[in-house]
Amino acid sequence: MQPPGRGAAVPGVTEAVARAYREQWARLVATLARRYGDLDLAEESAAEAFATAVERWAVDGVPPNPGGWLTTTANRKAIDRIRRENKRDDKHREALMLSEDAPPEPLGAVDDDRLRLIYTCCHPALAMEARVALTLRMVGGLTMPEIARSFLVQEATMGQRITRAKAKIAAARIPYRVPSAQDLPARTTGVLAVLFLVFNEGYLATGPDTDPVRPHLTAEAIRLTRLVRTLLPEDGEVAGLLALMLLTEARRPARVAADGTLVPLASQDRHTWDGALVDEGHRLVRERLASGAAPGRYQLLAAINAVHTDARDARDTDWSQVVALYDQLVRVDPSPIVALNRAVAVAEVDGPQAALAAVDHLPLDGYHAFHATRAELLRRLDRSAESRAAYDRAIALAGNTAETAYLARRRDELVTAAPDRPPRSPGRSRTGEAPG
Repeated sequence: MQPPGRGAAVPGVTEAVARAYREQWARLVATLARRYGDLDLAEESAAEAFATAVERWAVDGVPPNPGGWLTTTANRKAIDRIRRENKRDDKHREALMLSEDAPPEPLGAVDDDRLRLIYTCCHPALAMEARVALTLRMVGGLTMPEIARSFLVQEATMGQRITRAKAKIAAARIPYRVPSAQDLPARTTGVLAVLFLVFNEGYLATGPDTDPVRPHLTAEAIRLTRLVRTLLPEDGEVAGLLALMLLTEARRPARVAADGTLVPLASQDRHTWDGALVDEGHRLVRERLASGAAPGRYQLLAAINAVHTDARDARDTDWSQVVALYDQLVRVDPSPIVALNRAVAVAEVDGPQAALAAVDHLPLDGYHAFHATRAELLRRLDRSAESRAAYDRAIALAGNTAETAYLARRRDELVTAAPDRPPRSPGRSRTGEAPG
């Protein structure tokens, strides 16, 4: 992700602004939103502060405290904008009276501006997709193209959704706070969806000009999920999402090779996985199983990942258990993407032909993983020409550089111009990322 601005001539400054954007965007927008109660003003003032940093830091050098510099600059930009727009109402006078070190108003059980911003963006007055998209922009700092790709929609469509969501928050005077205890459960479903998408964007980043993995996003998603769990310690889905994130994040050191190519689960060096994260994730999964409560979507996804991370070698994976867990998940979340991930596990139990039959009817033509899955299944059936075409389609749709490199290598390993041959007897796949 590139910070806003016109670019700097000094490479060191460019890197410093980019680093500050990664580390400070969410905090800065959340602080401005708390202080001024206006999401548009918060986002625009933060963007102007970063644009100013690009210009000023190239001349004056990077300040000792970039976050403090950006906060001061953004506040000045916000006040200037209020004055220009003649908003000399109570909000204006109150903003001008506030000092930089004024203690924040206690607005919830957890004093964290970013968590309050998430709950504001995830108000039930907004449609679910609008909640998720708005928070990805305001808290995650994702660009409009990145968010649009997450939802498989056009950039203009996503821009309209976010604009309408911010307007609705302003018109309805939705308060900027963590909701009261009785309102928390109803508001948390949207928050968890947001945090999951923020985590996914960090774990498998989209966009040709981004790093394939963005650890600052996964770390922030995990941090905020832990805060939500302090609010709702008995909520099974909060615990499930945290477990899912931890078990997935544990594998990050092994996921990208030195040459920038994605390393699928079966080929990863499991000794490099983070054992502490695996242990914590497994403990959370066991706690939820012991509760006896019916598991929800995130708990089932966490259980699937627990099976994968429990195997010391990919060949030891209990695929029958994975399929059984997916059978439960399909009943909870009967989406095409869940059905696609289930088919990957089915291929390991019943063979690629059965999995391909389950995949081919899914309405996912615009989803790169659909074509990547078909490519692998067709490859195992020795249908090389069809497999190559599916790889080509997956590469055209994929937004992650490491994943694109991996898919291109898999395609190029196929025998050039080889005719399709009768399918082999079903065998075990040696490749493929773990679903979920």
